[in-house]
Amino acid sequence: MNENDKRENRDLNRDPISGAPGSHPVGVGVGGVGGAAAGAMIGAIGGPLGMLIGGGIGTLIGAAAGKGVAERIDPTGEAEYWRETHSSRPYHDAAFDYDNDYAPAYRYGVDSRANLPDRSWDDQLDRDLGAGWGEARGESKLEWDHARNAVRDAWDRSDRTYKAYAASDRYYADAFDKVDYRDADAQFDDYRPAYRYGTQARGRYADRQWDEGLESELGQGWDKVKGNSRLGWDKAKHATRDAWHGVERALPGDADGDGR
Repeated sequence: MNENDKRENRDLNRDPISGAPGSHPVGVGVGGVGGAAAGAMIGAIGGPLGMLIGGGIGTLIGAAAGKGVAERIDPTGEAEYWRETHSSRPYHDAAFDYDNDYAPAYRYGVDSRANLPDRSWDDQLDRDLGAGWGEARGESKLEWDHARNAVRDAWDRSDRTYKAYAASDRYYADAFDKVDYRDADAQFDDYRPAYRYGTQARGRYADRQWDEGLESELGQGWDKVKGNSRLGWDKAKHATRDAWHGVERALPGDADGDGR
């Protein structure tokens, strides 16, 4: 195999047996982040990301800016997530509906975590949020003793999401100078949304592998999440794919199921 063929195999991340693009063995980096860096990835973001894969991972608004307080969990995406999953939660009561009763509680949890980034859930926070529930509840029929479960659920999911993205940002910022897909005229802030996009996508499409079909689907959504990034999808896709496989490397065991 000549050097051009080797480079093509690496760029497409081909399966070593079938030759199909999209294989991502655990520990193998995409786009130049691999080997020892993969081990560092596990230590850096394995915990937060590992917790999020099972229940999905939220999307941050203001991702391109990366300015902390300017970032918020996407309210539309969270509303869709909780609409789909609320009935499976152990506190769910069929006597109450989602739109009128549970949605205000989930929204309160998401907003509270964004507005109180330095707080942790404890007895005092529980009392503080309970005191504010009367104003936040709107038409919800849930009393605080019942609403707190949904509020806490949304708070915890948001908290894990923020921490996962923060850990991911630190890792990719540290590795940025080493990647071979970096555009010489672009900065890390241009690539940050792509890394976050790949991280979020791996949580959302946990039952899929990276292939040409998924890459095309994500490309169609890039303009909606890129923020101020100057990258087109032709360049952003490499960082998105890198982050996708970064989550694979961070998962315990053989995430790919290929025995490696």
